[in-house]
Amino acid sequence: SVNAVASTLLADPHCESALGVLPLGTLNHFAKDLNIPLTLDEAIANIATGRKLRVDSGEVNGAPFINNSSLGLYPDIVREREKQQARLGRGKWLAFTWAAMGALRRYPFLRVRLSIDGKEHWRRTPFVFIGNNEYLMSGLDIGKRSTLTDGQLSLYVCHRTGRLGLLRLALHALFGRLREAHDFDVLTCSEIHIETHKKRMRVATDGEVNLMQTPLHYRIRPASLTVIVPQVADPQAPSTSEPGLLDKLLGEN
Repeated sequence: SVNAVASTLLADPHCESALGVLPLGTLNHFAKDLNIPLTLDEAIANIATGRKLRVDSGEVNGAPFINNSSLGLYPDIVREREKQQARLGRGKWLAFTWAAMGALRRYPFLRVRLSIDGKEHWRRTPFVFIGNNEYLMSGLDIGKRSTLTDGQLSLYVCHRTGRLGLLRLALHALFGRLREAHDFDVLTCSEIHIETHKKRMRVATDGEVNLMQTPLHYRIRPASLTVIVPQVADPQAPSTSEPGLLDKLLGEN
């Protein structure tokens, strides 16, 4: 839902509206990475009192994303999860678990050619993950971003590994040694071209899966989206969390 609203704002290069985020999603990655409060009352107050910040967005073949995009295992899992939800009436997380188990049994590989900064890289991989700015890939902070304003895409590609290799990579990540893994590529760049023998393939953008024509062209769009984020903390400022603040902002007694 955040992507849908952000996409509307990004479609107009002259748009001056700012995006106010309410943390009503499943994981709220975008809100967390921008330090937006995760309680609804505080998030509403942030929209009223916060500051505007221009952040980056990513794009693949013209389709914007604010968190990440991926190929391979994850789009297959999401597609199967949606089938199970519709056909069997399973809850989202139960359907996701069964879909993930099925994908790991099949364990399909992609053969892709990555063109980055004038260099080509061939990879046979179960997944390709592209982030809007760099994701932390180690320890308990894995999957978080420290900034959305560096103007870079991050690329993560696992290769030459099977199911046990994925487990080994997970352990590397847990102990902060993922960048040392020989079967895992990590880099940042502003543009990525991805070619494959398939004419169309499933691509996930912020959790939504669509069929796209290949080749895929990823690029970063620096400072393309205005978001309302919390004010910079001032130790001398009075607390804004006193009882009744939200009521005052909403004009209620």
